[in-house]
Amino acid sequence: QGQLVESGGGLVQPGGSLRLSCAASGIVFSVYTMGWYRQVPGKQRELVAEITSGGSTVYADSVKGRFTISRDNTKDTVYLQMSSLQPEDTTVYYCSARFAHFYWGQGTRVTVSS
Repeated sequence: QGQLVESGGGLVQPGGSLRLSCAASGIVFSVYTMGWYRQVPGKQRELVAEITSGGSTVYADSVKGRFTISRDNTKDTVYLQMSSLQPEDTTVYYCSARFAHFYWGQGTRVTVSS
């Protein structure tokens, strides 16, 4: 059974940066497409960024140029480097793993506020 554990969320001022991490276990990490989603209360969970096993990436338009997704297959970990954070980026961020199965992490909260 796969498990994803996020870390790195917290409070940051507008214009600041944070790096989220997601450590995977119980899966063959290298074959999974890994992603980051976020969900504002009352709205659907939306894709923020995704990285395939081959390293191809996809970003939501709202984060292009500000966020960078990366993965370290030696550590079974995916990262989301977030820069130029704005108040509208405030929400819970979820890690995902997609291949034969789909797994979610428990979420980590990011708050952008002065």
